[in-house]
Amino acid sequence: MLLPILGITLGDAAGIGPEIIAKMLLRHHELREICVPVVIGDADALRKGASIGGFDPGAVRAIETPSEASNERGLIEVIQTGPSLGHVSSGSIQADAGDGAYRFVVAACDLAKAGKIDGIVTPPLNKAALHLAGHFYPGHTELLAERFGVKDYSLVLSAGDLYVFHLTTHVSMRQAIERITPERAASVIDLAAAFCRALGRPDEPIALAGLNPHAGENRLFGDEEADILVPAVAAARKRGIDAHGPLPGDAVIPAAVRGKWNMVIVCYHDQGHAPFKAVYGDDGVNITVGLPIVRVSVDHGTAFDIAGRGIAREASLVLATQRAASLARGWGVVWEAARSA
Repeated sequence: MLLPILGITLGDAAGIGPEIIAKMLLRHHELREICVPVVIGDADALRKGASIGGFDPGAVRAIETPSEASNERGLIEVIQTGPSLGHVSSGSIQADAGDGAYRFVVAACDLAKAGKIDGIVTPPLNKAALHLAGHFYPGHTELLAERFGVKDYSLVLSAGDLYVFHLTTHVSMRQAIERITPERAASVIDLAAAFCRALGRPDEPIALAGLNPHAGENRLFGDEEADILVPAVAAARKRGIDAHGPLPGDAVIPAAVRGKWNMVIVCYHDQGHAPFKAVYGDDGVNITVGLPIVRVSVDHGTAFDIAGRGIAREASLVLATQRAASLARGWGVVWEAARSA
């Protein structure tokens, strides 16, 4: 069978993206047995990243289209997108790097729409650099959703068999509370259920975390649970979904880590990200459910504090690439399930 072609965006050229891409593609030859990795980005930035990582910058080879990729060991094959970013220095917010990060994602989406790649893997971009360049997106997830024209989607953190869906992500706490609506709760519960069906686990229980301490404690600490989340769970159960909650966040997350729940929905960014990263670190990835193509990301940032020093770890990017390769072939089932949710 043909291997899936994965478009690996460069991310922010001033961050650790070029370095960890070089380390992954020049160290982890086993990846070429499960996918064809093609970098979508900038050759000069990759050459700098290879040098920072202790490799020969001559390993970088520019190609025109994904179909030209040889998947040969010892090569980093890249599709040049826009002008060179070789002048970008490591470790600071720069408009040129933000503009490049935007271009790389747009190019990856266009290649996916044209059927030229089978999945997208995203090293980190910097939101401030993105905004400095005039691209006002909260992050990768929202940009990807716009490019693919989807409205019902969720950022999903994953480690092993654990999947953590989010009702809200890159917004303030005030905005997060405002955006937790009956419609959004129903949408994400349905997305989680669709994902379970696509994985061949239609009866998988889904746990929904409460927004407030103790899941509101019968309105003592807030009304959102009683007014929004409890009815959403009840309605989901009527639709045949094995939904539970809302459950106290400080109870459901530890229980999920211990294996009681494989599918969890949290209400806001840090309710999911903080405990997930504390427990799983480099063993976690970020999947976007609701897109027509698989997209998997690292679960860390641009790490400007260590960029250019040659010490960045590629483990999360390797895991993201492995997960994207494993999901790519069957993603059509996930997409159809999400569309019918």
